Amino acid sequence: MTGIAVLGSTNMDLVAYTERAPRLGETVTGREFRTVPGGKGANQAVAAARAGGDVLMIGAVGDDPYGDLLRAGLERSGVDTGLLHTVEGPSGTAHIVVDGTGANAIVVIPGANGTVTALGPGEMAAIAGAELLLLQLELPLSAVIEGARTAHAQGVRTILTPSPVQPLPPGLLDCVDLLVPNEHEAAELSGFTDPRAAAQHLLGRVPAVVITLGARGCLYAARGTDPVRFPAPEVTAVDTTGAGDTFVGTLAVALAERRPVPKALAWAASAAALCVQRPGASASMPYRTEIEAA
Repeated sequence: MTGIAVLGSTNMDLVAYTERAPRLGETVTGREFRTVPGGKGANQAVAAARAGGDVLMIGAVGDDPYGDLLRAGLERSGVDTGLLHTVEGPSGTAHIVVDGTGANAIVVIPGANGTVTALGPGEMAAIAGAELLLLQLELPLSAVIEGARTAHAQGVRTILTPSPVQPLPPGLLDCVDLLVPNEHEAAELSGFTDPRAAAQHLLGRVPAVVITLGARGCLYAARGTDPVRFPAPEVTAVDTTGAGDTFVGTLAVALAERRPVPKALAWAASAAALCVQRPGASASMPYRTEIEAA
């Protein structure tokens, strides 16, 4: 077991499946609708827990019915929700359209997540005592920065998924050990559309970068080394919604277990490949036995 703290969002995903996504001003007929527990933080927590990690979720849900469902979903996957607070008002929601190719478009409404603007003593102690901290950008940036600084001060390895992408203050990146953007986020942060150029630019701000490339795998770069691309397993995607979070959560477990980076990336890619072959986000995330078999 590994000690992984996740400071992040918990949303209810409201997912509409349709042959193609509507253009602005257009209405299309969908073929299916699902309500699935999600949020980038919660998704990464579930992925890590199912991959064998000892995972603590830090964040907030609302006092609405979604809040109860979100907490229960995390707990069913083995995530500790002792620091997942219930606050007055609605839980966060994500409104997702998935087209016939498995690609998606997402609108996130923060809800309770927006109340997490600072950390209390309990949250700071939990981060300080963890092996590894996972961060994303669906919480207010003030809390993300405080979490990163707390981890950095205690020597806790920190992985940041810069999504939804936004300008990142140097004070945050100074505390990040591994940045994991997708290729679009990497381009936005670096100004370079070529992943190798983007990675080299980002290494001026963080020690190591993994740029996820969807079906093309990922690109890993660390200071003092040449970027290396790792392929992804060839599969037919049904829904890519939770793939990135599955990759990051599983990668965190592998790194906390001190696996070499190439093996850790291959393990995470196998988990993501299993995820995209199933509908939903957290519901599609594989368990450790499945990943090992793959």
